[in-house]
Amino acid sequence: MWRKLWSFIALMALQIGLAALPCGSSAQETSALKSWEKFDFSQRVIAPSQAGKLSLADLKRVRGILFGRHGRIFKEPDIQEYLEERPWYKPDTHFNNARLNDTERKDLDIIREAEARKHRYVEPGDLRFYQNRPFTPEQLGKHTLAELHIMRAEIEAIHGKRFDSEPLLQTYFEERYWYKPDPHYNPADLSETEQHNLAVLAAAEKRKRNLKLAPGDMQAFQNQRISQDMLNGLSLHELRLLRNEIYALHGQRFPKQWMRDYFEMQPWYKPLPPPQKPQLTPIEIRNVATILRREQELHAQLSAEPISPSVLNGLFLEDARNLRLEIYARHGKIFKTKWLQDYFSSLPWYTPNPDFRDSMLSATERKNIATIRAYEKKAQSMFDAVEG
Repeated sequence: MWRKLWSFIALMALQIGLAALPCGSSAQETSALKSWEKFDFSQRVIAPSQAGKLSLADLKRVRGILFGRHGRIFKEPDIQEYLEERPWYKPDTHFNNARLNDTERKDLDIIREAEARKHRYVEPGDLRFYQNRPFTPEQLGKHTLAELHIMRAEIEAIHGKRFDSEPLLQTYFEERYWYKPDPHYNPADLSETEQHNLAVLAAAEKRKRNLKLAPGDMQAFQNQRISQDMLNGLSLHELRLLRNEIYALHGQRFPKQWMRDYFEMQPWYKPLPPPQKPQLTPIEIRNVATILRREQELHAQLSAEPISPSVLNGLFLEDARNLRLEIYARHGKIFKTKWLQDYFSSLPWYTPNPDFRDSMLSATERKNIATIRAYEKKAQSMFDAVEG
């Protein structure tokens, strides 16, 4: 009996002792990263062969160490949790990339390229390493709508494009250490490979949103009629772009700045010399009318009836925000953001009203504003989850 009791106690002690020991793989990882915690990224450039030998998990932590020395707070939980266990780490909510010197940026490029090569699928932050590497839908894998939207924008951000009409997206890229806005950005600078990758991403975004049409598609409909159901799922902003794209394909010049900026960023756009006017085909004239009818229906719906979830499903955060602000714009609200004010001022129904008050909104409009706000919060959380 006593022998059995002592055996049981010894077994329990062994199990407790084993539980107290650090996990083998975790201990090895910590040991392997010790030297990187002592590495002076501000003075030394990592050899690509060194980075290539690291696991994907360790590469992310090494990237975390480099940024962590400056106090950056990460959205990626595994990096942030690792940093918070380091006694030297002091989180700084005021961190910005201006603190990084050129050597640190070179190190980050080497780390990020090694990460990109180890990713099973293309991920946000990888597109800089695909400027001359085409990828397929299979290599793209599955992503959220926020990730797809960011990745599509990333291809142009690499060349310095600004996203003033999408402030959240602009802020996202300003937080990337490699981003340098270029006021002279030209979409013609994109390589054929980048154009191909853009098309793969755009097609994936359309599939995810169950869209039959999207801005950029109208060249295929110059001699083909579109139907109302083909416009389902598009925001008012997208519908306006789609309608004006028909004119832009024939060289229409646009007096409104936001529209001019958008079409001048399209590689196919060739404005006509004045005073020439674009000539639409009879089918295109009908397509313009079809799109305009859908715009008017959606525009009226915002005030007349509860908004359908199908209208919001798949919209990127900025599109949902613009849809909500459209309700205010119907009553003449004046917007402080220049792009928004220019945008609504370009619409024929908008009349600025300096005396606008929220009390002017109907019960249906207030309900729709709340519905869209709830969707925006959901879209915001998806956007915030993308580290890149």
